[in-house]
Amino acid sequence: MHSVPSARPSETSIASLRDTSGAAAGDSLASYWRFYRAVADAQLARWLPRRPSRVLDISGGQGHSAGRAAGAGHQVLEVRDPDRPGRPPARAHQDGAHQDAAHQESARQESTHQDRPGRPARGPVPVVGDSGTLPYLADASVDAVVAENRVLSRHLATEATVAEIARVLRPGGRVLLCVDSLTLGMALLAERNYWAHLSDVPSAEVVLVPWPDGTITRSFSSHQLRELLADAGLDVEWIRPRTVLSPSTVEHVLGESPRALARLVRTELNARQTDESLGIHLLASARRAG
Repeated sequence: MHSVPSARPSETSIASLRDTSGAAAGDSLASYWRFYRAVADAQLARWLPRRPSRVLDISGGQGHSAGRAAGAGHQVLEVRDPDRPGRPPARAHQDGAHQDAAHQESARQESTHQDRPGRPARGPVPVVGDSGTLPYLADASVDAVVAENRVLSRHLATEATVAEIARVLRPGGRVLLCVDSLTLGMALLAERNYWAHLSDVPSAEVVLVPWPDGTITRSFSSHQLRELLADAGLDVEWIRPRTVLSPSTVEHVLGESPRALARLVRTELNARQTDESLGIHLLASARRAG
């Protein structure tokens, strides 16, 4: 395992790429984050099952994926981490600890009851719990898992979380996940002058990267991500960069022509898929055998 010691907080342009909401990036990358979110929405829409299915979203309640999946007619359980920085406390979502337990029981029932033909679509069912472990869900209880918003990079023991994802997936079920790329991790290390640690990265099995706020995330090459999924018994369908187009390219094009967003998104979606660790984040789809 290759771990890099944390350092004093500082403002860096690479670090601003961490927040996909654009809230921390300021105006300088506002156009890129608008493009990024549009691409993410389009990729999710393409990936979601065609028939109404039971979908588990462990993205942390920060993204739009749970709402998008519910809007597409799926039954969605949305796991929300109560202790994640920046999230309101659990009581903002449930009126007391006894309701936390009630929601977990609701999730247990939701994960085990049979599909009801013609059941009307509804919003995501919130479950306050640890998105890294899923003891409140039965084995083979969901059709699909969405792990967006870099959640698997924040869970440093990613192997355990992926094993849990594989456990709750039904045979033939699929997972869509997004993680920090090794490109992003190495760029941040370089910007913060961790040159000695950079020399060890190519041979490291695990790369942990400190951020200016003191937190640590895990970066992946496409090879590492493929091995991680395969070791959990998942068949990798594809791995690709979230976006091939760079932030500077997107900012330039949209600066010249603000109406070019739809064209840029189509260009991104139609780009040749490659599992190289390009871009700041990697997106992967995998299926449970059987």
